[in-house]
Amino acid sequence: MLKIENISKTFNPGTINEKVALQDLSLHLAPGDFVTIIGSNGAGKSTLFNAICGSFFTDSGSIYLDGRNITFLPEYQRSRQIGRLFQDPMRGSAPHMTIEENLSLAAASGGWLSHVTRAEKAAFREKLAQLDMGLEDRMKQPVGLLSGGQRQALTLMMATFKPPKLLLLDEHTAALDPATAEKVLEITRRTVAENRITTLMVTHNMHQALELGNRTLMMDSGHIILDVSGAERSGMTVDDLLAKFKSGAGKALDNDRILLSE
Repeated sequence: MLKIENISKTFNPGTINEKVALQDLSLHLAPGDFVTIIGSNGAGKSTLFNAICGSFFTDSGSIYLDGRNITFLPEYQRSRQIGRLFQDPMRGSAPHMTIEENLSLAAASGGWLSHVTRAEKAAFREKLAQLDMGLEDRMKQPVGLLSGGQRQALTLMMATFKPPKLLLLDEHTAALDPATAEKVLEITRRTVAENRITTLMVTHNMHQALELGNRTLMMDSGHIILDVSGAERSGMTVDDLLAKFKSGAGKALDNDRILLSE
């Protein structure tokens, strides 16, 4: 489904601000894989997502999605096949437009906003009711009036209204309170499972990294230093992950945000 071959990216090359963000990174995902990613700030997690989405072109290497070479495909064209959620709930939806209008844009897959038919309204209402947040009774309200959790759940629904080939979740619950974060995670689990969406999810929570999905990656300095799945992953603890990180990176994990989430 997703095949990344030896990609590298250096920002500001040849200057005092030179930053090697990705180094000869390769990654293969099978259809339906749900992969969690963990690593310190600057490990290259979001940079990897940006490379996949086409926010920039890599310096070398290739990216294939569902057998198609998208290495030099513009970002707006990739967005038709790739859904993405960010840490900030304010991204991913139009705050001054109503819930109904935002969903209409999602249903159009990037096309023009058109008149919403009665059948579409019924479909929107049915999907919103599944979120169990009461949004089906607020379809005429601007999205900007929603709480962070409501908006993130709506954004997830928009990103998967027409299931994408690939879903990227970039710490999409990190800005939410624990109870709301757990609810959004449950919606995420259900949505991904029901639609068998191939998914990459960055998280700072090591328990989540082991509990969600079927595979876990750890990144450091633009490299993937651990790729674990199956029986080995099912028996792993957070302490095991920390030991694996130290072995692969040659140093202990020292990110307080990650360590405090154990």
